[in-house]
Amino acid sequence: MYRVPFVNYPEHYRRIWDEVIQAIKEILSNGDLILREQLKRFENNIASFIGVKYAIGVNSGTDALFLSLRAAGIDRGDEVITVAHTFVATVAAIIHCGAKPVLVDVGEDMNMDVDQIEKMITSKTKAIIPVHLNGRMCDMKKIMEIAERYGLVVIEDAAQALGAKLDGRKAGSFGLTGCFSFYPAKILGAAGDGGLVATNDEEIAERVRLLRDHGQQRSTGDILHYGFNTRLDNVQAAILDVKLKYLPEWIERRRELANFYNKDLSNLQKLKLPPPPYPEDRFFDVYQNYVIRLKERDKLASYLKNLGIEVLISWPKPLHHHDALGLGHYYLPKTEQISKEVLSLPIYAELSEEQAEFVVDGIHKFFESKL
Repeated sequence: MYRVPFVNYPEHYRRIWDEVIQAIKEILSNGDLILREQLKRFENNIASFIGVKYAIGVNSGTDALFLSLRAAGIDRGDEVITVAHTFVATVAAIIHCGAKPVLVDVGEDMNMDVDQIEKMITSKTKAIIPVHLNGRMCDMKKIMEIAERYGLVVIEDAAQALGAKLDGRKAGSFGLTGCFSFYPAKILGAAGDGGLVATNDEEIAERVRLLRDHGQQRSTGDILHYGFNTRLDNVQAAILDVKLKYLPEWIERRRELANFYNKDLSNLQKLKLPPPPYPEDRFFDVYQNYVIRLKERDKLASYLKNLGIEVLISWPKPLHHHDALGLGHYYLPKTEQISKEVLSLPIYAELSEEQAEFVVDGIHKFFESKL
């Protein structure tokens, strides 16, 4: 039992228990289980939050990526540019379309290095998937300029960036689609799996709706093509809709905690903190993860766990170093360096000041023990 867990699901649900239970009761008492009013309501509400016309609930962030690629016409032999410093789902979605992932390195902010994109474009390149990691957006202005210049589709992997902004515009509203995950540990998490495709394109929205539901056109009963079974069920949609109204305050709480960490850890010279939100305050970060970097990462992680602080090491082995994935021909030095150094600290709305101080004190004690 950790004194400071990495996430705290029991406390999270305790605070909104009555509303969640009431939402579930409404669904079960009415028998509204699949593609009913609660899902439509949530889709409308979250589309408004993101700033897009359409939102289509699916059963995972992985399927949001896959269906977006399929709806955009990505097929066998096509090439899609993305990064290796991400969860395997990003690359898997490309592979499952029969396309080829083309990997570029990341920058100091752990997001796609936009200066490397153009040199990887070939006649087979059809799309770019930027990954907004840890609650910070990629430089979508430059990415969209490149995509427009070469006629490429942009599909945003915004699984870790719901509510994040660049130049006042939210993640998931730049590309043809924005893809979100409602995995329980996300800022807006379901009580299980869930995902969403956001778009301003009516035709793409309709394609995704058909693809998620076996290609069925519900209004006529016609099956227009083969599809998949990847719907967001009404129970999860209703729970998410309850939570959505609290999302702005949860984001602000994460930003407060990030500021506290920044202030109290900034004097540790060997420790690299998350990038600040500049230049010119263009970035509004939501801190899905608060990620520090240290060459002695593994020693610090072990030290904190022994104190009762649960931390997370994301992808200590880069995707292109997993032999089974067939990506070993890529040389991505920044990705490889980051994978050896990253460590995520606890950061969530229910984290108390006392717990945050305990984390900071633990990190300071680690450095003091080395003097």
